[in-house]
Amino acid sequence: MSARALLTSLPPMSSHLTCRTQAQKARQITSWISSSCRFEQRRRISSPSRNLYLPRSRQIHTTSAVRHGDITRPEPGTGIKVHFKDAKGNDIKTVEANEGDDLLSIAHEHDIDLEGACEGSIACSTCHVILSPGHYDLLPEPSDDENDMLDMAFGLTDTSRLGCQVRLTKELDGMTAQLPSATRNMFVDGKKPTHH
Repeated sequence: MSARALLTSLPPMSSHLTCRTQAQKARQITSWISSSCRFEQRRRISSPSRNLYLPRSRQIHTTSAVRHGDITRPEPGTGIKVHFKDAKGNDIKTVEANEGDDLLSIAHEHDIDLEGACEGSIACSTCHVILSPGHYDLLPEPSDDENDMLDMAFGLTDTSRLGCQVRLTKELDGMTAQLPSATRNMFVDGKKPTHH
């Protein structure tokens, strides 16, 4: 709607306002409308890749999705070995993975019951794992977001980490990741992720 059309659609101004006041009000409205139009044009120009224009109040913000199950299994004998154990210390499975893969994706790829309800977005503690002390010390310090989620983890230990944040390096070959006896799913109670 043009500024002129909007002005004509407004109710008549009060008769007690002087002509000067009415003119000032009209200029204010026109100025507001033209600045709004300039702002909208800047928004459209600043994101030319979007074909769909959404009004500001309905604009959607997204982050890139972490996809589990999209990792490539290495040739047998060439990957980094990770030993998964249950809460009692019994072996679940020993797997091989590539450098850069995270423990959550590896567990999902090999059908190991590591929940990961938030799918790696550091919004839950359901991929909590307990690492072998020697390998824990080789990892970078956890971020503040990871520490916040770990505070909510069931059975937290000194070597606890979120599986989605542990990326394999060659130094971590032979690492043990033990699953806790239970998880606290603050994301969606009972949600189990599936391969994408």
